[in-house]
Amino acid sequence: MAKARSLQLTWRHLALAFSGVCILIVGLGSLFSYVTMRHAADLHLPFVQDMIRATYAAEAERSKEFLRENLNAMAVKMGQMQAQLIRIDSLGERLATLSGVKLEARPTPGKDGRGGPLLQPTPLSADDLRAALEALAKEVEARGDHMSLLESQLLDERIQKSMLPTTLPVDAQWNASGFGWRIDPFTGERALHEGVDFGAQVGTDIVAAASGVVITVDRHPEYGNMVEIDHGNGLSTRYAHISRTVVKVGALVRRGQKIAEVGTTGRTTGPHLHFEVRHEGVAVNPFRFLQNATAGRALAQR
Repeated sequence: MAKARSLQLTWRHLALAFSGVCILIVGLGSLFSYVTMRHAADLHLPFVQDMIRATYAAEAERSKEFLRENLNAMAVKMGQMQAQLIRIDSLGERLATLSGVKLEARPTPGKDGRGGPLLQPTPLSADDLRAALEALAKEVEARGDHMSLLESQLLDERIQKSMLPTTLPVDAQWNASGFGWRIDPFTGERALHEGVDFGAQVGTDIVAAASGVVITVDRHPEYGNMVEIDHGNGLSTRYAHISRTVVKVGALVRRGQKIAEVGTTGRTTGPHLHFEVRHEGVAVNPFRFLQNATAGRALAQR
């Protein structure tokens, strides 16, 4: 020990020493906590046991209160959803009545009279709420099927109406020459007229009286340039004496879509549209279809 020695400390040594002290403190604290919590009974520390029980009780009470509040909120929300379901069901019934669609009658829960004094109200338990939610889900599914059926029937009815020639093919008077027997303008003899004539200027737009598929775009010696549209269920319409067509065979046209222009082609004394409605190839009087179209246009202009 007679010889003197020197030791040089750098910042790295200081950092390592500080880290070691921190690790030692954390380790001792964890060991103390473990021993205190796990072996409190063996160490005979009643104040520690009381503290642990109080902590657990407070935590359990907070969890129970949180669960109770959430159950109450969910119960209130479920009641609001049931009220909305009743309103939706009433709306569906009104729509069915307005549209004339007849649906199968079925009982509607919640619309019968209920009431009485409120005695001993008890919050719903988790099991009660689960059962109520399952019942509500089944009711929502039933309402969805009910509305889907209504939508399907309304759509079918709308499609069927769209396939009927109830739109005026030309924005003009259609009583120039009516359907049935008349005096032929060329021969002066009594002859059958299988359509109605719309007096209009050359180039006036001609639109499809109903939705359908174009089955004929041709030139006929008497009809002149002609377009025929098939509307399904054996119903078709013809547009004759036109000057120009804007559709081709096989085209799918919508109600009110332009298909041609008024002209003077074929057997005619002047510019007009000859319009026919046929069922299974036999000409029928377009009067009732055009009457609906005229009434609808008059109603829209009010």
